[in-house]
Amino acid sequence: MNTRLPCLDRFAFPVLTVLMVLGLAAAFAAQGDKRNEAVAGLYNKDASVRRNAVDQLARVGTSADADLVIEALYDSDPEVRVHAEAAVWQLWSRSGDAEADRLLKSGIQRMEDGQLRQAVDVFTRITERKPEFAEGWNKRATAYYLMGDFDHSLKDCAEVIKRNPQHFGALSGYGMIYLRLGRPETALGYFERALEINPNMKGVEESIKLIRHKLRHDRGQDI
Repeated sequence: MNTRLPCLDRFAFPVLTVLMVLGLAAAFAAQGDKRNEAVAGLYNKDASVRRNAVDQLARVGTSADADLVIEALYDSDPEVRVHAEAAVWQLWSRSGDAEADRLLKSGIQRMEDGQLRQAVDVFTRITERKPEFAEGWNKRATAYYLMGDFDHSLKDCAEVIKRNPQHFGALSGYGMIYLRLGRPETALGYFERALEINPNMKGVEESIKLIRHKLRHDRGQDI
């Protein structure tokens, strides 16, 4: 037998809805406070505070916050720089779309498992679902590169830079492709652009030295 009072039935759902909205608002406000705290911490004199701020921003920030963290790639403390680079990649991998993020993880796993064609298919679904998400294009460019399909990889690198000019990963990718295509001077320009944004890329720095040495040898002059 139904013993509930009509008034309770009438108002239960609106009250629950209000409580849920208030709870979500409080959660978003708390996350916003953490983000603001992290941003302030990026400029603290204490290196440990800056390092923690980078890590916190990686947890609660959006992809747009990567531009702030990129500044920390020039931090005077080496640990802050290491944490900053990891944070940038984490933020870049955050699309704001749960399904796109799920697909990105799936595609990366397939790529790591050597299933390159399947990875390309997954990344293509991301570019179709959320074309403004630069990392979908970047991961597909990587898969194409590993497949030896340099033309498609170059096209996807261009899509990445169009959406994210600071993407040092795509810029270094350009360099790697042009090296494989036998165009070291073009590769050098892209490697230098990547290193200008992220001075902590030791592999890129070494590639620049090797290319410059080769060009000096070939030309018999300094560049």
